[in-house]
Amino acid sequence: MSSYGKFAYVYDELMADMPYPQWLAFAETAWERLGKPKTVAELGCGTGSLTIPLAEAGYHMTGIDLSSDMLAVARQKMEELPRGRRFIREGSVQWIRQDMREWELPEPVDSVISFCDSLNYVLEENGIASVFKRTYDGLKPGGSFLFDVHHPNTLISYAEEQPFVMEESSVAYIWTCELDAPRREIEHHLSIFVSEEPGSDRYRRFEEVHIQRAYDPEWMAEELRRAGFSQVRMYADFKWISAGNDAQRLFYVAVK
Repeated sequence: MSSYGKFAYVYDELMADMPYPQWLAFAETAWERLGKPKTVAELGCGTGSLTIPLAEAGYHMTGIDLSSDMLAVARQKMEELPRGRRFIREGSVQWIRQDMREWELPEPVDSVISFCDSLNYVLEENGIASVFKRTYDGLKPGGSFLFDVHHPNTLISYAEEQPFVMEESSVAYIWTCELDAPRREIEHHLSIFVSEEPGSDRYRRFEEVHIQRAYDPEWMAEELRRAGFSQVRMYADFKWISAGNDAQRLFYVAVK
């Protein structure tokens, strides 16, 4: 697993088009079906783009991430909320630096979420098994585990469609990929250019390498059951429909 460094401080600008409202809507719909939680832990919370709005919605949130830089950005975002949004009650969010393969809280929670393909950064099968077992142990009886991952075919599409280029006034990137097909593993190479100051034509360049691995969908479902989960269901692309090979994102819903 990689720990985001400089990338953390431009992450939100580069990922502005990510479908955060759809992830939030999926979680809310799942909780309406399974029971509304009071306490929620988010594994791979990043810069808090889901953690913060869920806290604003009234959930007691714990954001867990391996990157201290991502957590620093998340804390700053909380502090800089516009006055009209600063109604998150004291103590409704805590940020914790932990590896999701070894995460642990003092008390079990009602629900655990992990979106934005965070589990694809766990590169070994025993690591996935560890995440699932830790999550099962960290949930209250009847608690829910919601997460999404890339379908293996999505990584193939990335490799076929690369390179990707994005250019804005203050930041740009060139993104290439190398696919290890037998392992269903992809290595993302990003050259990122950040403007030194607004309106400047001088840019700082830095490199990031991120590796993701996809797993057989049915194997993941079986690993959830092996960890102790029941009612394991798999859906496709933010929709409550069965996932097939044409799915880009697989959504899992499991109950302790």
